Amino acid sequence: MKLFDPHIHMTSRTTDDYQAMAAAGIVAVLEPAFWLGQPRTHVGTFEDYFTSLLGWERFRASQFGIRHLCTLGLNPKEANNPRVAQGVIDLLPRYLDKEGVVAVGEIGFDDMTPEEEKYFAQQVELAREHDLPILVHTPHRDKKRGTERTLALVRELRFPEERVLVDHNNEETLPLVLATGCWAGHSIYPNTKMDEDRMVSLVKTFGAERILINSAADWGVSDPLKVPKTAARMRENGITDEAIERIVWKNPLTFFSQSGRLDLAEFGEAPAVDQRALFEGNSVLRGQAPVVKS
Repeated sequence: MKLFDPHIHMTSRTTDDYQAMAAAGIVAVLEPAFWLGQPRTHVGTFEDYFTSLLGWERFRASQFGIRHLCTLGLNPKEANNPRVAQGVIDLLPRYLDKEGVVAVGEIGFDDMTPEEEKYFAQQVELAREHDLPILVHTPHRDKKRGTERTLALVRELRFPEERVLVDHNNEETLPLVLATGCWAGHSIYPNTKMDEDRMVSLVKTFGAERILINSAADWGVSDPLKVPKTAARMRENGITDEAIERIVWKNPLTFFSQSGRLDLAEFGEAPAVDQRALFEGNSVLRGQAPVVKS
């Protein structure tokens, strides 16, 4: 079964992670624009960051047989940084029409500030202008209130609910999202957010319709193999292969294909690997023999 991790921050991961993910059956990833881990001091850092998501990181994934997509946006945490926030909004239109960009995101709430709401609304309008869906981050604290406000804003802004993926759900928020036309993502983590067993229970209760899972792996304590591990736990607990395939493959493809930038036939084929290739003169290899697979 092919697997798609639709929320993972591979810029912060190693080539060992790519190798392990490919071996576990992951053939596609989506990398949302994320914060640095410390406050950025100027907008120019975003130019290099966005370019790396569209260039080097996409190349690096391909060297291990993994297709790389991304979403671009001003992360809610950085919406509170006045040194960069408006500058990033002004910068985004230069990048949102690039190949490989399949949504605006991740946008949404962190501390539920007026600035976060202001830039959420502005980025929803950017998504409308560029005919893209949106990927929404829900806050780690006061998640239910953040999710309720997210859904209310989507309605107020009259953005199509079927083009909204609300991420980082839990038992409290999933029913709220499924009561709308939005899609529901779940981040499976080693010690926080969701775990495999809780996700199994949610799927048994709510089914597979409009439900996605991801690892949201980044530079913190996280696990880039949580999608295959959760798929295996679902199978062990009697969830059908049809339902599992919908959650780990068909649903993310269906949602992000709304961008008009996914070739579904291409995604059905195993990507070729040619580690002899270079990107801007650089290779993922350090003297090792290149792997070539057609």
